[in-house]
Amino acid sequence: MKTIQKRIRSMPILLTVPAFGLLFAVFGIPMILLFLTSVNAPSFSLANYEGFFAQRSYVLILFQTFKISLVATAFCLIIGYPTAYLIAIAGRARPLLMVLVFLPWLTSALVRTYAWTVVLGDNGLINNFLLNVGLIDTPLSLIYNRFAVYVGMVHIMLPMMILPMVSVMVNIDSSLMAAARSMGARHLTAFLRVFLPLSIPGVRSGCILVFVVCLGFYVTPQALGGLGDTMLSTLINSQLTTTLDMAPTAAAAFVLLAMALVVLSMAGVNLASAHGQPGATEQKVRASRFPLFSNLARYINELGVSRRAKRWAGKLYQGQRVTPWSQIIGAGFLTIVMIYLLAPGLIVIAISFSAGEFLEFPPRELSLRWYYSFFNDPSWIGALWNSFQFAVIVSAVSTIVGTMAAFGLSRCSTRLRSSLTMTILTPITFPVIVVGVAVYLGLARLGLVGTSTGIILGQAIGAIGYVVVVVLATLSGFDRRLEQAAMSMRAGPTQTFMRVTLPLIRSGIIGGALFAFLASFDEVIITSFVSGYAIPTLPLKMLENLKQQVDPTIAAVGALLTLLPVVWLVALYFTLWRTRGTLQKTTVNPA
Repeated sequence: MKTIQKRIRSMPILLTVPAFGLLFAVFGIPMILLFLTSVNAPSFSLANYEGFFAQRSYVLILFQTFKISLVATAFCLIIGYPTAYLIAIAGRARPLLMVLVFLPWLTSALVRTYAWTVVLGDNGLINNFLLNVGLIDTPLSLIYNRFAVYVGMVHIMLPMMILPMVSVMVNIDSSLMAAARSMGARHLTAFLRVFLPLSIPGVRSGCILVFVVCLGFYVTPQALGGLGDTMLSTLINSQLTTTLDMAPTAAAAFVLLAMALVVLSMAGVNLASAHGQPGATEQKVRASRFPLFSNLARYINELGVSRRAKRWAGKLYQGQRVTPWSQIIGAGFLTIVMIYLLAPGLIVIAISFSAGEFLEFPPRELSLRWYYSFFNDPSWIGALWNSFQFAVIVSAVSTIVGTMAAFGLSRCSTRLRSSLTMTILTPITFPVIVVGVAVYLGLARLGLVGTSTGIILGQAIGAIGYVVVVVLATLSGFDRRLEQAAMSMRAGPTQTFMRVTLPLIRSGIIGGALFAFLASFDEVIITSFVSGYAIPTLPLKMLENLKQQVDPTIAAVGALLTLLPVVWLVALYFTLWRTRGTLQKTTVNPA
């Protein structure tokens, strides 16, 4: 035991071995096998890729996937940027607004998709309202088309666009904008010349995250779109369930993965050179490419120099002023966005208390009928119990393995830590449909498809990534001199970790465990491949009901899953509060 402790102390990277061992066994080696299958190893040919691109319908679906992902990302950026800006300058209201954005992100994507079927359906909230006020005579076609797909995808991905941008914007020095205004720049000019370039890293991160995740969307386009809105993930799932030949499926999966890798590689290059300098370089490149237009623009610009000089002298050294109208417009825009994010979940909760045979909003009578139906149906309870068991086990395994990996990574060099962290995060950065196919292939070779062990392993590889991210962020602010002080008092490595390190990073570990629990509880794609619907979980049962019938019981399930993140946030808040109280007591009473 002492020998192992000495080796770990001299080589903390050994703590990452369990995480990488599980990752390579369940995901890494199957990905290699999937690639070899796609190129017909050992004969090696590109026949499957040629066959994919020879099918005109496949190529159209590929372009359609790219187009839908791009348009959804553009909508998220158009809505998300002003929302993030308003949250960043909201002052004391910022934490509350962040929670309101964070809450839908933690809610099951399946529940949010179901909510939009209730809102956009022929007998849904919007059509009923328009019919009742007499604006239309027949229901509008708001669902099972491209419009509904965009509404659902943007609703699911908008928090993922807003959160990275807010994290960058809050760190921008507000005095820079005030300085630009004091030098005579208009508010729009100061924003475009100062604030916008500094916020580009957040915009880039948000766009890349949203676009890559959109490439692997499966449930939302299938539930809200029509036959003409098929995405490549739907095609891959159809091939996997209808044919025993894995080679075409593997080729389609790697075509989708190639699209994601191209975008991620572009993001990696740009992120490494962020912080404003690239913008100047790009401007120089554009100017050199179009000398005629740049000379014309410079000439037009010089025409207004005298007028701007007079205005600059008048506005010089004046501070920034916020007009009431801008505050009203900003508050109105923020309110609309929050309604868009939160209303579907609240509607699901409301209709879950309906007493009628069909879904209706607002409910005419309040009843717990559908909750009784849920808790008295053995199939629903069995699915809930399965999901709960898997989530607890996956959370425990991923928390232990992920915390060890994060601890080892925090002791590595920066370059090694960056590359190893990106490797651990591949299951949550690659399109989930590709991860699902690879995991299915790997577990099928081990005879674990259709087993509880297979489901736990398949869900754990993604959950470990969430734990590593959260715990690693907590360890980044950890003062290692506390450990050195404990060890100077003859405490061993285990005693130092249990008495010093663990209490200080406990909140991060609990946060990572809760993230892992939610990720496992909500997982549907990988679980559907690995379980083969032989072991039903709550998301699989919901997906099955969404495909076959609109049972109002599903509203009660959706309400319970919507409230689950609230419980999570309350638990995390009290954990952080207790940790802070303990640290304050330690500071006040150091003896």
